[in-house]
Amino acid sequence: MLLKPIHWKSFPLDLLKIQLGFGLFGMSVAILIRANLGTSAWAVLDVALSQIFHVTPGTITVLMGFVVLSLVLIMREPIGWGTLANILSIGPWEDFSLWLIPSVKDNLPLQISMLLIAIAILGLSSAIYIGVDAGAGPRDSLMLAIKRKTGASIRVARGAIEVTVVVIGWLLGGPAGLGTIVFALLIGPSVQMGFKLFKVQPHRELDSEVEDG
Repeated sequence: MLLKPIHWKSFPLDLLKIQLGFGLFGMSVAILIRANLGTSAWAVLDVALSQIFHVTPGTITVLMGFVVLSLVLIMREPIGWGTLANILSIGPWEDFSLWLIPSVKDNLPLQISMLLIAIAILGLSSAIYIGVDAGAGPRDSLMLAIKRKTGASIRVARGAIEVTVVVIGWLLGGPAGLGTIVFALLIGPSVQMGFKLFKVQPHRELDSEVEDG
């Protein structure tokens, strides 16, 4: 079954929770971009494509979500309503936050603070929306599909995707930098902290390494 069932009794509360998670996630990505130290792998690619096609990063996030979803469906990986909500919600929240948050340059203490705050918020937001258990985001679904098809570990599947995406984004002129490395090192512990704080029991296949945009 490629579409997970919807639990209608808890759906209103689940929708509220998941939108809170998506809103914070979009804000964290916007803070990463505005800090100008380097972003997450997918944001590197999204910003590069937004500059090429002269649209907002959030718009590219939505479009890339549907591209990745197409690959996921071709590989017959199950999705849920949360997968579609992820695609449609994070991009607009990201653009709204980019509109609110000014770009910061030539102020390294503030930029470093923004980077670390963004990583902390992203970890908490990931725990919130993963805890709803309404289906993995498209990028995590792709990771699971690759794991299932190749037999690779979650770590290897995720790492291969992240490296490929950040290299393509960097070659296209995306904002890869020292912050990208710091993000890669700290996002796992940040998400794990979020899981513990909110007492989230993630889907066993996602393990504790999951983070999506």
